[in-house]
Amino acid sequence: MTATVHLALQLDPNALDRAAAVLTETLTATRAWPGNEGLEVIVDDADPTHVMVVESWATAADHAAYAEWRTTPEGVSRLGEILAAPPVKTVFSERIPLGL
Repeated sequence: MTATVHLALQLDPNALDRAAAVLTETLTATRAWPGNEGLEVIVDDADPTHVMVVESWATAADHAAYAEWRTTPEGVSRLGEILAAPPVKTVFSERIPLGL
């Protein structure tokens, strides 16, 4: 079953000038991970320090393997350098059939 992951980030206002570079570096590895089908970063219209990484995964297991890799020395990113608060991750893998 496919999974959509939302990673809410609160960026440090003093790090906005380097946020795009750090996000690009970090998310290049995410996009290359087996099972990642795409991602984008969207910015809150009312608060440019509030961004959401929206990821699409072939399966929830693919995302779980990726998330586990991120806890290893090889998977560590520089994301913490630009954050004002810990990220909040939500994984959506169940769907409600609407019959539309």
